[in-house]
Amino acid sequence: MQPILSFYMGRIDLMKKLLTYLVLGASLAAGGCSTVDKVGSVIPNAMDKLPFVYRLDIQQGNMVDQETVNKLKPGMSKTQVRYVMGTPMLIDTFHEERWDYIYSFRPGGKEREQTRVALFFEDGRLTQIKGDLYPQPAAEIPPAKEEPIVSVPDYEPEEKGVLTRMMEKVGIESGDDELIN
Repeated sequence: MQPILSFYMGRIDLMKKLLTYLVLGASLAAGGCSTVDKVGSVIPNAMDKLPFVYRLDIQQGNMVDQETVNKLKPGMSKTQVRYVMGTPMLIDTFHEERWDYIYSFRPGGKEREQTRVALFFEDGRLTQIKGDLYPQPAAEIPPAKEEPIVSVPDYEPEEKGVLTRMMEKVGIESGDDELIN
């Protein structure tokens, strides 16, 4: 009986030591959580500075640029504005006569650029434009780029195809297009 009791007593001492170490380790880990913010903010910054790492360009929202805003004219209907600008990012239910367009672009690993444009309507017609971009007067609008025009001649086969030559050898004339096609 004595050897069995001493066996279990040894196990209980071992369990007490393990429990002590577990509690001590958990308290150290919990106490170290205050430094996680500092370490957590350093790691992403270090990752951004690594060479040869591809970073995606991130675009969000409707593409809002000066050329698009120049197409807006006072008095346009909501349908026309939606055709030019696209669906707005935000239509406030309390202010249905205001549409907000937000475009955010972050080129890989660089600072985010954001463009905002707010359009105001009265009786379903565009009355006011506010934000980062405004329509430019016609004199300030740069001329459109001239695109080269290339004319491509229609395709005319110079020699007969394999199927046409085989049909002619068999005795079917090449003028029978409904048989070949």
